[in-house]
Amino acid sequence: MKENILKTKSFDFAVRIVKLYQFLKKEHNEFTLSQQIVRSGTSIGALIREAEHGESLKDFIHKLTIGLKEANESKYWLDLLFATDFINKKMYDSINKDCEELLKLLTASVKTSKSRLN
Repeated sequence: MKENILKTKSFDFAVRIVKLYQFLKKEHNEFTLSQQIVRSGTSIGALIREAEHGESLKDFIHKLTIGLKEANESKYWLDLLFATDFINKKMYDSINKDCEELLKLLTASVKTSKSRLN
């Protein structure tokens, strides 16, 4: 069976986000931003899993589009965490690279799926 790269990368990203959440709570005693990033960062993979069993192509596209929005929101929280010195440049660059890759993969998947609709 062929590996689903989007499914794998979104799961790996969620694991990194949970670890970031734990770091923010432990090292910075930060609870507000960390809860935001953990919600958006972990929901990407959950939405991709939901899309796998979508009721129709439209439902599949809808769920992937919401996943894309969540990835974009995660990017916002990562930018904010970096700008406010909760994470350093090395941490930011590493996890932001993964987030941007997810954004590109999701964008391509949504575009491809929409083209199949027509």
